[in-house]
Amino acid sequence: MSLFEEVRAFAQCHVAPYTVQADRDGVFPKEAYDALKKEGHTSLLVPKEYGGREGSIVDHVETCMALGSVCATTALCYMMHNVATMSIVAFGTQEQKAFYLPKIAAGEIALALAFSETGTGTHFYNPEIKAEKMAEGYRLNGKKSFVTSAHHADYYLVLAANPEGEGLSVFSTPKNMEGLRHDDVAWDGLGMRGNASVPVYYENVSVSNEHLIGAHGDGVGIVFSVVAPFFILGLASVYSGLSLAASTCVIEHAVSRAYTDGSNLSQIETVQLHIAELYTSSCASKALTLMAAHAALEGRSDALALIISARLESSTNVIDVCSRAMKIGGGHAYSKRLPLERYLRDAYAAGIMAPSTDVLSIWLGKALTGQQIP
Repeated sequence: MSLFEEVRAFAQCHVAPYTVQADRDGVFPKEAYDALKKEGHTSLLVPKEYGGREGSIVDHVETCMALGSVCATTALCYMMHNVATMSIVAFGTQEQKAFYLPKIAAGEIALALAFSETGTGTHFYNPEIKAEKMAEGYRLNGKKSFVTSAHHADYYLVLAANPEGEGLSVFSTPKNMEGLRHDDVAWDGLGMRGNASVPVYYENVSVSNEHLIGAHGDGVGIVFSVVAPFFILGLASVYSGLSLAASTCVIEHAVSRAYTDGSNLSQIETVQLHIAELYTSSCASKALTLMAAHAALEGRSDALALIISARLESSTNVIDVCSRAMKIGGGHAYSKRLPLERYLRDAYAAGIMAPSTDVLSIWLGKALTGQQIP
């Protein structure tokens, strides 16, 4: 059994039961996330010496894709945790690794990213929050606009600018740290409704060098060597998984939807046409995303272009696949007897999540012509 199949089987038992409630009520799927921690899935990228599974970027992609094929909102929260974990694995000091990684491996803590800001939008790598140097450590002031898993992750990795010169830094801040405040307005998104993605305010938050991941200025490396591949491919994986879910659902429906004359929906030629196209699109998203992951793992020169392409392809395809599936599902889909309406709402986040597809298209053009990104 492949990792994708293993995780998908796990998700059908331990994640799927909470998906409808998370979407309907807009609540974080805590039970599903607790199951991920208990079964060791949140330790995927933690090195074995710290008790983890020491998985690769390909394992990250397969796991996020499998979760996305069952519950996109849970998959997205999980993906953010993996990216934050990998930031510590790649840039953390020995002391930080010894503190965080065994706890992550044991399922005791989970992480989240606090990168996006209202003032810079999809360009999250240009934060307005500054790490003001103090006598002992730094002081953070500002607002992060969308922190996925807010309240539910134990630590947020916050991206801040260096006011003393060029560069970025990343700090790990406990969710209940003094001066850290969550917006009282609950997350009420069109889709991905269980993400608990609310603004978080940093109001004279004092952090020490122990909170600084790696060294001051390492944020640039974290953004472009960790967040870029693991986050962008993670999004491609989640949306590829969602395409697979919509494709599987509507094909099964078309075969089982019977008419009084003994025929079924799948025997109509226009339906066959739509099924062929949505199936091809979902497979293309999966294949390109896995290809990009293998290119990244092998350190190939075309890895960045493939990573961006995978995100663009999966983001475009998922909306088309879900839209076609809704059309085939007809009244059964529109009346929510099928989960396709939820899939479509979740899919619409694909094009706008930072970096947006417009920004990524520009990045891809630069990458293919040898220009600096961003």
